[in-house]
Amino acid sequence: MAKRRSVSELAAGSLVLLATVGFIAYAAGHTGRSGTGGTRLVAQFDNVGSIGPGADVKIAGVKVGSVTGSSIDPATFQAKLTFTVESDIKVPADSSATISTGGLLGGAFLTVSPGGSDKTLTDGQTVGITQSATNLEDLLGKFIFNVGSLADATQKSLDRQAGAPAAPGQGTAQR
Repeated sequence: MAKRRSVSELAAGSLVLLATVGFIAYAAGHTGRSGTGGTRLVAQFDNVGSIGPGADVKIAGVKVGSVTGSSIDPATFQAKLTFTVESDIKVPADSSATISTGGLLGGAFLTVSPGGSDKTLTDGQTVGITQSATNLEDLLGKFIFNVGSLADATQKSLDRQAGAPAAPGQGTAQR
């Protein structure tokens, strides 16, 4: 009985191990990191946020490539992203690149908006028009500051309209 149990446990463990290896192999093959084919392009940004190698490159919401590298340009101190676009897609020379996010919890990706030029970017060329990542924490901080300032201004206005003296320390001299 003990031997039969050992064999069944070994078989179950082997199946779990085999399934795990299968999932890892599938994930490694479908992360977008392995595909280095296509046209290699470069774009420079003031701030790339959380985007990095392996992030999707999209045109009109459809994945057409991957970010392959990020570095700092020592001359301009801008972030430099290297990415690929499928070789059958010809990106116009006046296209723009924007770092976007898939919502509050979504990952960052690079959006390429094609321009109208007849000339196309070739391997190694730079996308000249870029828009950096928006830092959500900075936006939230500005919003909270503005709401606080608006509340203070509203309270002062209401106090003046009601003829009530302002609270001590809020700009009026005490008598």
